[in-house]
Amino acid sequence: MKELLFGAANVLIYFNFARTSEKKINPFYYLTDLLHNNFISLIIYLFIFECQNCNIFAEVSCNNTILIKSIVIIPTYNERENIERMVETVLSYPDGFHLLVIDDNSPDNTAEVIKYYGQKFPDKVFLIQRSGKLGLGTAYIAGFRWALDRGYEFIFEMDADFSHSPADLTRLLNACTNDGVDLAIGSRYISGVNVVNWPIGRILMSYCASMYVRFITRMPVRDTTAGFKCYRSKVLKTINLDKIRFKGYAFQIEMKFAAWSLGFNIKEIPIIFTERKLGESKMSGGIFNEAVWGVIRMKIRSLYNSYN
Repeated sequence: MKELLFGAANVLIYFNFARTSEKKINPFYYLTDLLHNNFISLIIYLFIFECQNCNIFAEVSCNNTILIKSIVIIPTYNERENIERMVETVLSYPDGFHLLVIDDNSPDNTAEVIKYYGQKFPDKVFLIQRSGKLGLGTAYIAGFRWALDRGYEFIFEMDADFSHSPADLTRLLNACTNDGVDLAIGSRYISGVNVVNWPIGRILMSYCASMYVRFITRMPVRDTTAGFKCYRSKVLKTINLDKIRFKGYAFQIEMKFAAWSLGFNIKEIPIIFTERKLGESKMSGGIFNEAVWGVIRMKIRSLYNSYN
């Protein structure tokens, strides 16, 4: 667009200069006539200069909201009941979010829903279909690499079940675009305990898990297991994703720890987490055990092996 405007301005100046040069008038009238005829070109140049200040030509609006360069990654397994409404909701926001679903061959044919939307919105909805359940961590890493290869600047993690409100995507994005944050975390525990419809036992387990991770790692993050995040692409480019060891939900801890240990700016944004209404939770005791023992090993490894 910028090149077209520059071209139009230059063409106007050329023809007006040529037309004015043909007039045999005194130099004063020649100069004023030339400026008058090229007034539109001058306005175009001023418009280009002003828009460059707010990056409009980089697909960024003047209010600093990134358009088209943001993608939401959602891993799925048997989420057919939720995914259609989730796609419709994410695409309804004016921020220009794209959507990448990583489906682990769901028996309920979640992938078929995404294929339908991929045909309906071929430039906005994408699918990676894997052969089976290969772990949350490997799903996100596959999504990160896919998004980085295609030049996305802001890359989100989000659940498919509406426990993370899609309305908070904009708040996480604003933290990165307006506040200079490298990793914005949708946090349940930065302003009290903001969890709806969880039994008290699960709340205590989750909250104490974050306390435990903070104690072992010294990482200043209140919600260390949070799975609702927005990364700047430079974070994911800097982290050597091959060094991420966790495959399950402890992956969320390790990604935060890697970003923090490499010096990136992290900010927690308060959200309200609501337990799913449709489908089944994927949490299990094995996930908890991975986090308990894995965090100690992760901390020890970090003493002699950097994540970049």
